[in-house]
Amino acid sequence: MITEIQRNTDLPGTTLLDRIGNTPLARIERLIAHLPGIRLLAKAEWINPGGSVKDRAAASIVLKALQEEQLCPGRRLLDATSGNTGIAYAMLGAALAFPVTLCMPSNVSPERKRILQAYGAEIVWTDPAEGSDGAIRKARELAADPQYFYADQYSNPANWRAHYCGTAREILEQTQGQITHFVAGLGTSGTFMGTARRLKEVNPRIECVSMQPDSAFHGLEGLKHMATAIVPAIYDPSLADRNIEVETEAAYAMAKRLARTEGLLVGVSGAAAVVAALRIAEEQAALSQEATIVTILPDAADKYLSERFWEE
Repeated sequence: MITEIQRNTDLPGTTLLDRIGNTPLARIERLIAHLPGIRLLAKAEWINPGGSVKDRAAASIVLKALQEEQLCPGRRLLDATSGNTGIAYAMLGAALAFPVTLCMPSNVSPERKRILQAYGAEIVWTDPAEGSDGAIRKARELAADPQYFYADQYSNPANWRAHYCGTAREILEQTQGQITHFVAGLGTSGTFMGTARRLKEVNPRIECVSMQPDSAFHGLEGLKHMATAIVPAIYDPSLADRNIEVETEAAYAMAKRLARTEGLLVGVSGAAAVVAALRIAEEQAALSQEATIVTILPDAADKYLSERFWEE
């Protein structure tokens, strides 16, 4: 089916797959107006058709599975997710006609639940106290059933390769190779792993900084505190030049600040990434160093507007 879709190039319009990637770089200006010589840019990943950066990894995983006939008639795609990858799988399943089963903590935002229901995905709810690790354990348990193709985004190299081939290439082109720092959060770690790996190959002087929550108990959906979580098989900590831990409260405050001073309504993981990027910007400015810092805004705030921190 993928081949048939890609061959219809004589038809007007674009396919769903064509619309994944090539997202714009948004300039963040007012936050750094007091920092001379600093440019802060962020990939607006909510432009993807499923609304998040996870469209890239999900499409890469699905295409590989279809090509290798791991995902074939009579089998369901199975994976653990905290939300965005699940939405991407569900969207692709609806478009490409394969069923999807997702294991997910029951405390994800109501907006995510409604989106998945709209796409028709089957959801297996897991204990919210166990977070994404509980969902992973449940998916591993179900994967013993041969009806499932277990996509396993946390171990699947097609995850990071989506960013190695796509996200990093786009950043290099959009900054004309002038990027000095790259910052991204760690969840599955695919975005950071793939992008940092390619950037380092092109220019080893680019400083690649990973970001994660500051504790095991945090409110940053989609991110992992690696010291206390099930570590993804694709994660290689040696790729990071440094790691910055961000407090949940700082991310919540930044989400409101970005909305009210930059007109950017972004999710909490993207806000946390901006917190980390701004800390780097301030360090560089204090050293009288110029810098072009690029980070990732994984999604918009539309899936988080029911969160109470917006009201506080």
